Amino acid sequence: MSTSRQTALLALALAAFALALYLPVVEHDFVLYDDDLLITNAAPLRGGLTREGIAWALGSTDAANWMPLTRLSWLVDAELFGVDQRAFHATNALLHALAAALWFLALERLTGASARSALVAAIFAAHPLCVEAVAWAAARRDVLSACCAAASLLLYPAAARKGGAGRHALVAAALAAGLLSKPMLVTWPLVLLLVDAWPLGRLTRADGRLDGGRVRAAVAEKWALFALAAIAAGIALATQHATRSLRSLDSLAALPRVANAVSAYAHYTLDAVWPTGLAVHYPHPGARVPLASVAAGAALLVAGTAAAAWQWRRRPYLAVGWLWYVGMLVPVIGLVQVGQAARADRYAYLPLVGLAIALVWAAGDALRGRPRARRAGGALALAAVAALAVATRAQLASWRDSETLFLHAIAVTANNHVAQVNLGLVRMQQGRLDEAAAHLLAGLRLAPRSAVAAGLLADVRVAQGRSEEAIRLYRRALELEPAAHRWRRPLAEALAARGRADEAAAVLAELPEGR
Repeated sequence: MSTSRQTALLALALAAFALALYLPVVEHDFVLYDDDLLITNAAPLRGGLTREGIAWALGSTDAANWMPLTRLSWLVDAELFGVDQRAFHATNALLHALAAALWFLALERLTGASARSALVAAIFAAHPLCVEAVAWAAARRDVLSACCAAASLLLYPAAARKGGAGRHALVAAALAAGLLSKPMLVTWPLVLLLVDAWPLGRLTRADGRLDGGRVRAAVAEKWALFALAAIAAGIALATQHATRSLRSLDSLAALPRVANAVSAYAHYTLDAVWPTGLAVHYPHPGARVPLASVAAGAALLVAGTAAAAWQWRRRPYLAVGWLWYVGMLVPVIGLVQVGQAARADRYAYLPLVGLAIALVWAAGDALRGRPRARRAGGALALAAVAALAVATRAQLASWRDSETLFLHAIAVTANNHVAQVNLGLVRMQQGRLDEAAAHLLAGLRLAPRSAVAAGLLADVRVAQGRSEEAIRLYRRALELEPAAHRWRRPLAEALAARGRADEAAAVLAELPEGR
C-alpha cells in the first residue's frame, strides 16, 4: 500500500474515531446557556439562508462576539434541517472529526512522523477538555476555527518551502476564515512562526542557533497574516467594549487579573494531564485568588519555559509545543477579562494541540532505539487514548440537557452562582417555583450584584403571588443594571396589580421606544 494511501486511511480512521466518540451528542438538547440567546431565540436564524438571516450573520454581535462565519454555518443547518438540535450537534461533531483528521495530515506533512502525528490527533479527538467545544451548540465557533487553523497549517509547508503569492494567499484565506469564526486565532501567525523554527528549520543556522536575518524575513513574509490578526483583535475588543462585556480595572484590578491568569495556567495544565471535575463555568475568584494555585502556575511557567530554552538546540519541539500552548491561551487567559469566568474548557481546545506535540515528540525521542520500550510505549499510548475516550464519554453525558449540565457544575465546583442562577431558570421553566427560588436565592447570596438573579427571582415571586417582594427585586435588578429594560414592563405590571398606577406609568415611560 502506498504511503499516501496509508496516510489517507489513517486520517479517515481518526475522523471516524472522533465521530463515533461524540455520537451520543446528537440526542442532546440545546442548553439554557447561550444556545437560547444565539440559536433558539434568534428569529433571523429560523428562516435559514434568507436575506434577513445573512444580514444578521454578518452584523450580529450577540454574546459580545462578531463571528459571521459561525453564524452562517448555523444558517446552513437551519436551511437544511430547521432549528433542530440534532442537526446542530451533529455538525459540531463532524467539524471536530474533520479537525482531528486535518491536524494529523498537517503534522504528518510537516514532520513526516506518521505515528506521532496520529497520536497527537487522537489525543485531540479524545480529550475531555474538548467536550465543551463539541457538545455545546453555541461553541460552534471553536470547532469551526479549529478546522480553519488546521487547514492553514496543512497548506503552510508548501507556501514556506516553495513560496508564491498564491500559496501564501491560501494560508491567509484559511486564517481569515478562522478569525471570522472566532477571534482567538489572533496568535496564529506566531504559531506559524514557531513552525518555521521546528520542524521546518527555516529560522536557524546549521548549528541550531537562531539566525536574525531569517527570523526577520519569516516575520516580514507573514505581514498579511499579522494584519488580519490585528484587524480581528481590534474588532473583538471594540465589540466587547460596545456590548459592555469587558470588565474595567475598577471592577477587577490588574493584580487579581494577573494572579488569576497565572493560576489558570496551572489549572489548564492539570486538566490536560488529569481531566476531572470539568464544568461549564468556573467562578472567578475576584481578588481572592488562592496563593497556592498562583505559586503552582508561576512555577509551571518558569520551569516549562526554562526547560524549553535549555533543550532548544537538541529538542526544539519542546519549545514549539510549549510556546504554542502558552501563547494561544494569552488572549483568553483573563488579562483582558470578559465575562465572569476564571477560565473555560473550550479555551484549551486549540492550545491542547501544542502541549500534545511537546509530550508526544518527547516520549518518542526517549524511546528511540529501544524496540522493546517502544512497543510498551505504543501500548501505553493506546491505553491513554482509550482512558481519555472513556472520560470524554462521561463528561459528554453532563451536557445532555440544561438540568444535568448545571447540577454537574454545582457538584464539581464551589460557590458557582452562574450555575445556581441558570438552574433556577431551568426550574422556573419546569414550573418548580419553590426550587427555582431556592437556587436563585443561592445565586444572589454568592453574587449580590447579579441583576439577572434578582430579576428572575422577581419573576418567580410574581408567579407565587408575592408581588411586593417582586417589586423590590425588580427595582434592585434595575438599580444594578439600569440598561436591563427587560425588567421594566414586569415591574410596571406588578405595580399596576397593586393599584399603583402612577408608579407603573412612570416605569413604562422609561422604556426605550419600541420596547
